[in-house]
Amino acid sequence: MNFGNHSEERTMYITTNDEVQLWVECHGTGTPILFIHEFGGNYDSWQPQIHAFSRRYQCITYAARGYPPSSVPQALEAYSQQRAVDDALAVLDGLGIAQAHIVGLSMGGVAALHFGLNAPERALSLTIAGAGYGCEPETEAYFRQVSLQVGENFARQGAKAFAPTYALGASRVQFQNKDPLGWQRFADRLAEHDSLGASLTMRGVQARRPAFYQLEAQIKALHLPVLIMVGDEDDHCLQPGLYLKKHLPAAGLAILPKTGHTLNLEEPQLFNQLLAEFFAQVESGNWGVRDPRANPAQIMRTD
Repeated sequence: MNFGNHSEERTMYITTNDEVQLWVECHGTGTPILFIHEFGGNYDSWQPQIHAFSRRYQCITYAARGYPPSSVPQALEAYSQQRAVDDALAVLDGLGIAQAHIVGLSMGGVAALHFGLNAPERALSLTIAGAGYGCEPETEAYFRQVSLQVGENFARQGAKAFAPTYALGASRVQFQNKDPLGWQRFADRLAEHDSLGASLTMRGVQARRPAFYQLEAQIKALHLPVLIMVGDEDDHCLQPGLYLKKHLPAAGLAILPKTGHTLNLEEPQLFNQLLAEFFAQVESGNWGVRDPRANPAQIMRTD
């Protein structure tokens, strides 16, 4: 006896053009959303969003290369910002999906931006959350130095030993204070990362990616609908978030109060509310470029 429609759930591996296998999960049916996880997360760190959006969307998550159950390439050259974009496209290609909403957090948020710059025709919209580390000119060199040190720590100490230190970063303690149990799950997930994969991701992707200002001409030419989300205590993403708002023609910026870096887990209800409203406006054709009358050089009109 059939008691109603059951949301479609699928798991599979998709193989990239350099023979890396990516673990993919699909939940629900409808317009596709591709979720791209942060360095400290994995495919399963989008659970609050999957629960909410799989009721009316096809929600796709995947483990980035270097994150089991996906393959862990052993060479540094297998990890780069461009490769992260190529992998996201490989997931959509493997599923036969022409277009999707692209949602990314932190490392995944930067990948979402680069997805839009590389393949705008494949994106219905971009959500760039908690992104911008290394994009402030005054801290760019420091970020690259710290990224290399973090990569070395994962390789030398191992994920299990180093995870407690990484999980207590300045923009992570907000999550711990609000939701100790949720934060502990985040920290436990981080401790399960593949040590080599984490090290190579940090060194190959994070430490070598370009800052936003280096992409200004491309960013100004990107007319996709974009939602930028930043926590107000995620200090090194605030200015980059404002930079993106200023230069992306069809971008909206949401700053979440008393919030750190792990936005989708730290404030899942607010994150989901903002995302749902964004999707609704995009799909109704009401999220356009900024009205040219909203001239940022003007304070008050005098004539």
